[in-house]
Amino acid sequence: MSVAERAGPGVARVPALAVFAYYLVGYRRTWRAGVFSSFLLPVLTVLGFGVGVGAYVDRGVGGVPYLDWLVPGLIASTAFQVAVAESTWPVLSNFRWIGTYSAQAAAPLRIGDIMGGHLAFVLFRVLTSTVAFLLVTALFGALRSPWAAVVPLVGLLLGLAVAAPVFAFSAAVPSDSYLALLFRFAVIPMTLFAGVFFPVEQLPGGLRQVAYVTPLWHGVDLCRAATLGVAPQWSVPGHLLYLAAWSVGGWLLARRVFRRALVV
Repeated sequence: MSVAERAGPGVARVPALAVFAYYLVGYRRTWRAGVFSSFLLPVLTVLGFGVGVGAYVDRGVGGVPYLDWLVPGLIASTAFQVAVAESTWPVLSNFRWIGTYSAQAAAPLRIGDIMGGHLAFVLFRVLTSTVAFLLVTALFGALRSPWAAVVPLVGLLLGLAVAAPVFAFSAAVPSDSYLALLFRFAVIPMTLFAGVFFPVEQLPGGLRQVAYVTPLWHGVDLCRAATLGVAPQWSVPGHLLYLAAWSVGGWLLARRVFRRALVV
């Protein structure tokens, strides 16, 4: 049991904001490379998929040029992949290799502080990556609606809906071999078949229903509706509630796994 939990609620404790600041201090040493890749990768992706492949898609998709249709899917996919990347090896290493979580649990920090601070940093990375991608695509003229301004908020909700359950998974697995399986059997298929590169309606019925279950499809549909200025396939409240359910469920599961691993 941590110092704060043994002593009770009267003990002054360090909030999750301090844990978030801890990760920001470490990020100060690597942010330059991160900023470079945050802008370079969107440029290469838009040029490769949007301009290169898009040149072969004469009719576009639904009357929209392929580049304009593709961009919101790529933005949502970026938020999704950043959330997963920041919630796998960093979480596992904090448990198995570096012991950061154990050190934090020995301080006046509660499980919610440890998780909340780290999740806040993950969402910070999601937000910066999403905004960078949005700025790049704006330069390519691929944003057709002022509603594109809400895309970073969608990216944050999608990032939380993904990061929270992945935190639980990464905290529970005994080695990083399981993380490779997560990417191979979940992240890559979800990226390919959740409506990022082509409409989900092109899939057979069974696969289509699986795509609708994934949080990425909901993020893609919201981002696409915002950047194109059209109505989403689902209702906006339905999308938001679904992603919120993933976020809350993932948080509760991760909190349980963290508590079991850290509270003795």
